[in-house]
Amino acid sequence: MGFLKYLAISWAANVIVLWFVTLLPDVDNKDFKSLLIAGALFGVLNTILKPILKLITVPIAVITLGLIWFFVSMLMLWITSAIVDGFHIDGFWALVWSTIVAWLVNVVLDFVPGPWRGTRS
Repeated sequence: MGFLKYLAISWAANVIVLWFVTLLPDVDNKDFKSLLIAGALFGVLNTILKPILKLITVPIAVITLGLIWFFVSMLMLWITSAIVDGFHIDGFWALVWSTIVAWLVNVVLDFVPGPWRGTRS
């Protein structure tokens, strides 16, 4: 698969994930444009920053049996919410549930046949 096609599919999958997140209370999305921007940023964060943070937190992951990586995923959503105007997650518990929903949607997308399989982290 070509790089641009891979990038577009990954972006679309991230937009789908974040759209499901916006169905939660205390998660707001102003319009589709902000969702597209949030999906792009979320993808960049998950591609570049998340692997670095996971590598740095390996010693803590051993102690916490990987629970720290849930908080790394929460951080990716929090940064997305903090940067993108129009996409907002309000409060700690909304962020926790958003992370769980994002994980669940990713699991479902991994099992549903389609071009998005294997395009997300």
